[in-house]
Amino acid sequence: MNWLLVIAGAAVGAPLRYLTDRAVQSRHDTVFPWGTFAVNTAGSLILGTLTGAVAAGAASSHLQLLLGTGLCGALTTYSTFSYETLRLAEDGAGVYAAANVVVSVAAGLGAAFAGVTLAEALWA
Repeated sequence: MNWLLVIAGAAVGAPLRYLTDRAVQSRHDTVFPWGTFAVNTAGSLILGTLTGAVAAGAASSHLQLLLGTGLCGALTTYSTFSYETLRLAEDGAGVYAAANVVVSVAAGLGAAFAGVTLAEALWA
């Protein structure tokens, strides 16, 4: 039964990732991977909020499987982040590659922290 929750979440997360990435990237005329940055930051916020809700007893482990493992697992993408960073470095855009690493990690951690804080404020 649990694996069905993960599959259901992933079935929404994967196309959402693709569509969001394309929509965001089409609005920016730069080599910086804004689409991947957006989905990874959004996924970190969702996962942080969910983690805080579960810790506060406001969300179930089933919801954690559906949204955390399924949706966020398919929505976020470490492999694309890594590939795009490598591609930037290989194409001579080392400053963009370094910025991608620093800004993406900081934004992801910040978003997760903000999500946990939000959940604690709502359900503590």
